[in-house]
Amino acid sequence: MAKFGEGDKRWIVQDRADGANVHNWHWAEKDCLEWTRKCLGELLENVQILNGEGGLYIRTKNIESVTGQAYVNIRKGKIIPGYEIKVVLIWSGEAKDETGNSLAQVEGKVELPYVADENADEEPEVRVSVLDESAIGQRLREAFLAKGKPIVLERVGKYVKEMAAGGPVKEELGGKQVSKKSEGIVTKVLDKDVEVGGSKQAPPTKSKPQVKEGVKTISLVEKFHCRPRDIYSTLLDEKRWKGFTQSNAQVSKEVGGAFSIFDGAATGVNQQLEENKLIVQKWRFNSWNDGHYSTVCITFEEPEIGVTILKLTQTDVPEEDRYGNATVVENTERGWRDLIFHKIRAVFGYGL
Repeated sequence: MAKFGEGDKRWIVQDRADGANVHNWHWAEKDCLEWTRKCLGELLENVQILNGEGGLYIRTKNIESVTGQAYVNIRKGKIIPGYEIKVVLIWSGEAKDETGNSLAQVEGKVELPYVADENADEEPEVRVSVLDESAIGQRLREAFLAKGKPIVLERVGKYVKEMAAGGPVKEELGGKQVSKKSEGIVTKVLDKDVEVGGSKQAPPTKSKPQVKEGVKTISLVEKFHCRPRDIYSTLLDEKRWKGFTQSNAQVSKEVGGAFSIFDGAATGVNQQLEENKLIVQKWRFNSWNDGHYSTVCITFEEPEIGVTILKLTQTDVPEEDRYGNATVVENTERGWRDLIFHKIRAVFGYGL
């Protein structure tokens, strides 16, 4: 993950005289570390974990530290969160006997050593320690692990969702969306029949193309120094996939057969196969919304013997994944170029 403030300067908007980033078109970065400390403080501090169950009383106290980096990038109105933080939380516990007399009071720490956007779909590691190493101290620690850890994870999950929604810039973006809705209301009013010379006339109708919202199309043209059969067979060969990706793969050569590549990160089904000419597949990353598939169409042409032109079109690629990350299209296109086609050229000698 790039550090805050190290984005490509060609895409970072310079300050305008009026301070505006019109329609959030330019790349803008917002440092969210202080907001992160405040947000996690509200979520994690002074939370009751146990209140007398088994004679144990446990609650969180204060955030000791939140270190690392957290920011939100905005490009063309899209939110791209980035964060790598370590969180340390203080907790306290007390054990009482049947008559209510205190047996021991302890303090400890809850550490989340790595909470990051790249692992937003995974539970972060949670470490619980106690300063009192007595039997009662260990009993309270084990009770926190059993009852408190799920609460901590659930509340950290809320922070992750807040960051995916824009963190501190969410309200600003929401205001812009409201403004757009208001503009839409005005447009509808203007579209109504108007009176001209005492008679009503309807405004001219405009045909609107049917465009799917929230998805994009990727188009690539790649050149290989080989015959079409070489690259066609490579893309349907399980052993070759394992070789040039250095990861586990299961690949069928049959229509209707399934494939799983990059250790299961991408999966799909072969829909149409024409030997050395065409591959059509239903294709998805496991980070996309459940049930959402794109369609990959790959054709092979040979303008001259020993030179193959591969054309790839991938439709219905979602602009965001299930976690709100808005880099799906860019990452998918880069993956085809760098992790598949470039690797095939390098490993099998099909030209660079």
